[in-house]
Amino acid sequence: MRAWPGQAHPLGAVWDGHGTNFALFSENATAVELCLFERPEDAEPAERISLRGRTHSVWHGYLPDVRPGQLYGYRVDGPHEPEQGHRFNPAKLLIDPYAKAITGELRWSDAVYGYIAGDEAEDLTLCPWDSAGFMPKCVVVDQSFPWGDDRPLRIPWHHTVIYECHVRGMTALHSEVPEALRGSYLGLGSEAVISHLRQLGVTAVELLPTHHSVSERELAERGLTNYWGYSTLGFFAPDERLACGRRGGDQVNEFKTMVKALHRAGIEVILDVVYNHTAEGGRLGPNLSLRGIDNASYYLLDDSNRREYIDYTGCGNSLNMRHPRTLQLIMDSLRYWVEEMHVDGFRFDLAPALARELNVVDRLGRFFALLQQDPTLVGVKLIAEPWDLGPGGYQAGNFPEGWAEWNAEYRDTVRRFWRGDGGQVGDLASRLSGSEDIYRPSARSPDASINFVTCHDGFTLRDLVSYEGKHNEANGEGNRDGTDANWSRNWGEEGPSDTRRVKQLRDRAMRNFLATLAFSQGVPMISHGDEFGRSQGGNNNAYCQDNRVTWIDWSLDEGDHALLEFAQKVFAIRRQNPVLRRNSFFSGRSLIGAGAKDVAWLRPDGVEFDLADWEDPEARALGMLVSGEANDEVDEQGRPIQGESLLLLVNGGGRSCEFHIPLLARPGWWEQTVNTARHGTKRLRDGEIKISARSLVLLTYRESK
Repeated sequence: MRAWPGQAHPLGAVWDGHGTNFALFSENATAVELCLFERPEDAEPAERISLRGRTHSVWHGYLPDVRPGQLYGYRVDGPHEPEQGHRFNPAKLLIDPYAKAITGELRWSDAVYGYIAGDEAEDLTLCPWDSAGFMPKCVVVDQSFPWGDDRPLRIPWHHTVIYECHVRGMTALHSEVPEALRGSYLGLGSEAVISHLRQLGVTAVELLPTHHSVSERELAERGLTNYWGYSTLGFFAPDERLACGRRGGDQVNEFKTMVKALHRAGIEVILDVVYNHTAEGGRLGPNLSLRGIDNASYYLLDDSNRREYIDYTGCGNSLNMRHPRTLQLIMDSLRYWVEEMHVDGFRFDLAPALARELNVVDRLGRFFALLQQDPTLVGVKLIAEPWDLGPGGYQAGNFPEGWAEWNAEYRDTVRRFWRGDGGQVGDLASRLSGSEDIYRPSARSPDASINFVTCHDGFTLRDLVSYEGKHNEANGEGNRDGTDANWSRNWGEEGPSDTRRVKQLRDRAMRNFLATLAFSQGVPMISHGDEFGRSQGGNNNAYCQDNRVTWIDWSLDEGDHALLEFAQKVFAIRRQNPVLRRNSFFSGRSLIGAGAKDVAWLRPDGVEFDLADWEDPEARALGMLVSGEANDEVDEQGRPIQGESLLLLVNGGGRSCEFHIPLLARPGWWEQTVNTARHGTKRLRDGEIKISARSLVLLTYRESK
């Protein structure tokens, strides 16, 4: 097949309605060969075409007869000099970094490595074995799609409730999802799932990685998979394993169909993205894509020994954010997912690794500067996991304006308080009020705090309150993997309890966590299935379990339904009262006395906390009194929206306590709207209320008309 010179831009394989332009960046290559295949499993290409065009280190060619559905890959030649950082090997078929779809499985073999595995010189040797028969293939796609009037939803942060979930795990066992759609993009976009999300009050789904990923060899050899997907092979390609169709490129249209359905229901789509490392691992990893295309450009190498990779991720490599083409790859990927796939935001895995300039995290680094200046990305939701494994890697509170962050301090404080630890009331007050201590120094608001108690990484909510330790035996690592933190002791009252009582106390603990999450300032994030008590059998590191361990069981019993109804109730309260979702911090002025407004922190006797109270290691109860005027929302005419005054009472101690209920200036009465220890609502007739051990009560002030 004859190739025309083509164009150097855009990168990737782009069909123009007549033919396809191929463009691949490689600064250090000496030759690039495009290989066309008929089937994903083929070891021999149907055509081999040398790309003769080269412009500014981009190799390119135009094939007038290539149509959507065509399978392809690259072979790239150049110096094999690992000591200089070059690992070219033309025997290895490579995935296009800009491939819009990838089809077929990676079949692990020694042939996919650039060196001869087990050789005495390790990676210094050059492996001559052809890898094409073991590699997945790239797919030329048609990007057209009937989007209709689909537009970005742009839901304000302070109206956002995030639901973190896995595409397969959400629907693999869902009986109301058509069987053919279960475990897929189309299943997630089905009416049964959307209805559940809407009833819960969810405004955004945060999907565990959907970029095309592969399972590590050691997992595959144990019969396991990288279920979570944090081992990316293609930054533009939706994972084929999450699609129903198996024709090359089906996953693209199915992903778009899912997004369109969620948008129609008023639900945004946020992607968990892994731009800090790739599936190729360290120097003894395989040649799958970037390593064989231009290792020295794409990866961060140790300048004192360029055979070695600098690893801030714990996965063997880190992308080289100093190189403009690496930055371009990431920025082009982000723009693609917004422009072509219509996603609404991104959660960046190990985000500090993307901001490292000369090995130091720079909050004003080039990556952040590019994001802030890009017109396509202005307004999309940006969420950082604010830590990596490098020096100074914990960067909570240090991201620029416009960024939100997973707030691990929120998680840990709330867990400690409800576990019954002393000395937590001060930190809890900070977390309930939006973590001003963390986010005000960087000129941000409560919206910067993504509040969560559990996430995919760790125990589910039910397991958190049910297990004394982890049970990760199914992972095949001798239960040595995962965190050893024991959060599950002392969830209930002091003294002995029978089995039934233990269950009641654990159910109460789950209600405590859900209510705390709903009633805290900031952006709540629910981990999928926690709203009705999903369990993983105590596995707190289920990254490799693509089975019933991680799939949500939707066959709910009576207790599950009760917990779900409770979750729906507390998030409905949040949605209805603007004082629970402010977009600015409280002023700190007392509610008690003349000119009172905002918030007050009360002891059980009704007196405001002073410095000694905050520092009291025995304090385990706290009242948070919020004025109905303490909100910053306005209506369409610009007038302040009146909320309802709230009194949130929390008792993290092992014994019940009496709380004095303050009187407000306006005539009315307090109504108990939530009590995690008892069902129902009631009007309070006196100035005292008993708060059970390890429980939460929300009182709402009903003004007389």
